[in-house]
Amino acid sequence: MTKHRNKNNRSNDPHAAREASRYETPIPSRELILTTMADQGIPLSVEQLYLLLDISDTEREIFNRRLNAMEREGQIMQNRKGALCISEKLDLITGTVQGHPDGFGFLVPDNKTKTTGEDLFLSPKEMSQVMHGDRAMVRMSGLDRRGRPEGKIVEVLERRTQKLVGRVIRASGVTVVAAEDKRVNQDILIPYHLDMGAKSGQVVMVELTEQPSSHAQPMGKITEILGNYADSGMEIEIALRKHNLPHEFSKEALKVAEAYPRLVQEADFKGRIDQRELALITIDGETARDFDDAVFAEPQG
Repeated sequence: MTKHRNKNNRSNDPHAAREASRYETPIPSRELILTTMADQGIPLSVEQLYLLLDISDTEREIFNRRLNAMEREGQIMQNRKGALCISEKLDLITGTVQGHPDGFGFLVPDNKTKTTGEDLFLSPKEMSQVMHGDRAMVRMSGLDRRGRPEGKIVEVLERRTQKLVGRVIRASGVTVVAAEDKRVNQDILIPYHLDMGAKSGQVVMVELTEQPSSHAQPMGKITEILGNYADSGMEIEIALRKHNLPHEFSKEALKVAEAYPRLVQEADFKGRIDQRELALITIDGETARDFDDAVFAEPQG
């Protein structure tokens, strides 16, 4: 049970004015919630917080949303019994997961003062339950063999990969997609009825239907078949989707683009030197996707 009624009640909320200016129905600020939890010194249930902070029945829904946001951002967390704790009191570190092509990864802390400025090493086992870019809460578990601080994932706070581009791999009746971003080192399992008939080796877009966990790999469905990896322009198509660049344009923009002539016009020669008669030889490798480097030589004397 709680130790006492909250001495920092809502009338003494130092940020009450700020909350009143932002919300039609002001609720206790995050700062007051954290102070209340710290004063109690023990994990608290949501019901106990209702009591301590005088949360009425009509305020509970919006108050719960605030607690969920605080948990999502790593300020508080639930223990195994479902009670809420202050993350800092548990020596937990929040940050962003950074994957590595070799299967391991790192947590880049939001506050590096907790780790003396270093990122936390995440073993392949820990990385199996997260993807590059996810936000997670981690507990320091010691040092790895190279003396780097190592972390153990306590909770995934935010899943930031919902779609990705990759190549289809079919083997032994199983279809997976390997991400083009090599920092994502889990293959995405694609059920038979969600593969759009994509062939092995083709480049596709995948929407994740299940995120990875410690006991299961991520699953998804193919939403677009881009073509074969060696197709002309495929490198650009992959880059657009890999980096979430805009690649769909309005009818107006397409109309303007289509109005341009496809062949060089006489007026285009003005101010330019025409060297089309020169025997230019490309120097790009045979596996290049674009041939934009070339040389020309002629004897001198």
